[in-house]
Amino acid sequence: MPGRRDRDAEGRARNARPRDELGRPLPHGAEGVERVPDDFVLPPVEALAEAQRFFDAGRPFHAHEVLEGSWKAAPAQERELWKGLAQLGVGLTHAERGNRAGAARLLRRGASRISDYADAPPYGIAVASLVAWAQALADEVEGSTAAEPVSRRPRLTSA
Repeated sequence: MPGRRDRDAEGRARNARPRDELGRPLPHGAEGVERVPDDFVLPPVEALAEAQRFFDAGRPFHAHEVLEGSWKAAPAQERELWKGLAQLGVGLTHAERGNRAGAARLLRRGASRISDYADAPPYGIAVASLVAWAQALADEVEGSTAAEPVSRRPRLTSA
């Protein structure tokens, strides 16, 4: 029935529509890219590797979804770190989609969140270089007048 939202077994809203490589919904029946399941959670090091794989493949929305799963499952003392990393993924997604203002806002917000972990970054996360990358990209997209593909991808770990 048109207008009805997709729901899971518990009645929570889910969007079962296929999505493109930047996470934009496609019409029902269209062929989209493989999606990250809503309840997808990996151990931290594996989550970083999987998110990096998505970033490297030009799929920051999917990297964000992996990082969001880690954020929601993280212990309290790490939640801001994972939330910030997920926001970097969303910020890059907005940059790729041409939403310059949203991109800059989320990149800066994510950089601010993760910067508190710079003195002792867990899991080999390259906090200082990620903060610099996010701030530079935020400045770049804010100063641009056209939607151009972003060529610089983040490196989540120093390894």
